[in-house]
Amino acid sequence: MSKSIQTQIIKVDQSQGIRIPKSLLEQIGISEEVEIEVQGDRIVIRAAAKPRAGWDEAFAKMAEQHDDVLLDDVTTTEWDQRDWEW
Repeated sequence: MSKSIQTQIIKVDQSQGIRIPKSLLEQIGISEEVEIEVQGDRIVIRAAAKPRAGWDEAFAKMAEQHDDVLLDDVTTTEWDQRDWEW
């Protein structure tokens, strides 16, 4: 069971906020952006999902399985052959 901490609601410009001890944030791995959600009578704060997280590993796995090839045939146009420099 985790330790419960009481804190005060403080004024932050035109909003209100709370101070969260650094040790709590470190305990759950929050260091930058967060997602805040209301669940019934609770506010849930969690680390924000990082876009494209895990893509490097997924691409590496695709390469190992030789599943990283184009599915469509490459077709060139007359312009490609005449004017495009590779």
